[in-house]
Amino acid sequence: MSDLSATVRETPQGFHVEGYEKISYDFTFLDGVFDVQNKNLADCYARWGRVLAVMDLNVYNIYGDQMERYFNHHGLELKIHKTKIGEKAKTIPTLLSIVDSMTEFGIIRKEPVLVVGGGLVTDVAGFACAAYRRNTNFIRVPTTVIGLIDASVSIKVAVNYGNYKNRLGAYHAPMHTFLDFTFLRTLPIAQVRNGFAELVKISTCAHLETFNLLDKYCEELIESKFGRADGASDEVRRAADQINRDGIHEMLKLETPNLHEIGLDRVIAYGHTWSPLHELVPETPLRHGHAISIDMAYSATLANSRGLISDEEHRRILNLFSRAGLSMDHHQFDEEILDKGTAAIKKTRDGKLRGAVPHPIGKCVFLNDVSTEEMNAALRRHKMLMREYPRNGEGIEAYVDASDTGYTESNLTETIATEIAAEKAGEMNGSKKSNGVSNGVNGHDTNGHGSNGINGHAKNGVNGYQANGHESNGVNGSHEKGMQNGSAHANGATNGIAKGATVQNGHVDSLHA
Repeated sequence: MSDLSATVRETPQGFHVEGYEKISYDFTFLDGVFDVQNKNLADCYARWGRVLAVMDLNVYNIYGDQMERYFNHHGLELKIHKTKIGEKAKTIPTLLSIVDSMTEFGIIRKEPVLVVGGGLVTDVAGFACAAYRRNTNFIRVPTTVIGLIDASVSIKVAVNYGNYKNRLGAYHAPMHTFLDFTFLRTLPIAQVRNGFAELVKISTCAHLETFNLLDKYCEELIESKFGRADGASDEVRRAADQINRDGIHEMLKLETPNLHEIGLDRVIAYGHTWSPLHELVPETPLRHGHAISIDMAYSATLANSRGLISDEEHRRILNLFSRAGLSMDHHQFDEEILDKGTAAIKKTRDGKLRGAVPHPIGKCVFLNDVSTEEMNAALRRHKMLMREYPRNGEGIEAYVDASDTGYTESNLTETIATEIAAEKAGEMNGSKKSNGVSNGVNGHDTNGHGSNGINGHAKNGVNGYQANGHESNGVNGSHEKGMQNGSAHANGATNGIAKGATVQNGHVDSLHA
């Protein structure tokens, strides 16, 4: 939530307005958020007596009954907009389907929408809330590793546009975020691995202690779903809880002084220099965690070539990615991608590369003076190194599938309905054709979900979106989150001045001019 104070004064030429926005929101660690004994979430809606939830359909299929019992027990009327959002359906038409549900529900000013799902659902639904009446509150309940430790930290919300990730968006803080790691029990291992990459990101450039724990428990953390799977040892559970809490806290300390990204040198943009372009290059997109891992691994090789990290540190980073089954290279990660990705990211970063690299592990520097020749030489060396690793450095289950976007769909009726919806909505996604791909997305009134419809995309026909398992939005679209901007660290908190912020016991206060 935010509050604004402002003044206006006359000047010889007219008027001058100066304002400050206070942004305040909370994080609560709570296992069993939909346990009827936990009133925390219900208390947020007691004033309204009802709840509009935007929820990932796969999560609903597992937790929907429990969720409905929870709100019924607390006397709250519940309406659910079920959705399936992958990178190809993270679009304006999908956003508008959520807006339609908000209008039909009759959302009242300051009444919060409940958003339940992974990073893609929270991104799109959050943007819908930011746009609806210019400012509608929302509460987040993330359900994936990426959602819990990365997307939940940022106040950035967005949709993709054309071939660009997160091209349209806003800065819109939730009222509250509930962090329930028990959702990981039903998360596919591929999605756990996908989220592991975000913890490597923050620890490699900002938190050595967390990197050491990831290195020590890598395989066990993934196989035990961060200590939440049945049979997980107490030791791994304790390590996972420390990793998650410290990782989130470190992300918040870096993010909150720069919530609106006034500062463009961002520590947590490690792995996000070339990946925003490369992620969507393959015909079937890479999972976000794998895309940023390729970027991080290559960046580590570049840093090692410059002497910023030792050979031992370089191998330690590469070996961690390999042990986790994360991608370190891809046959389409080539000199052309480096060139195009560099040009694209410089536009985002005000003309500079600002490439975050470790120096040493646990700390970060930014590179702006890397020539094309140096990039390409580092790439050639990186690909030679990858020959020493399994699969030549390519990852396990690296591409999105039904648990991300529902590429597989066998129901002909739903496919036809999606084709019709795609034809109607295609022009709303920025371009009708891009490399022969139509961008029609999000049909309405199909699959028995009212206005929720089928999220689809047209490519030599249309793949309807259907997924089995837990998560249809495991890829996180949040990129290039903030870093410190005039902040001082004390006792684990960040106390910003002017454009700073505080993080205390899960509560964030930030003041932005």
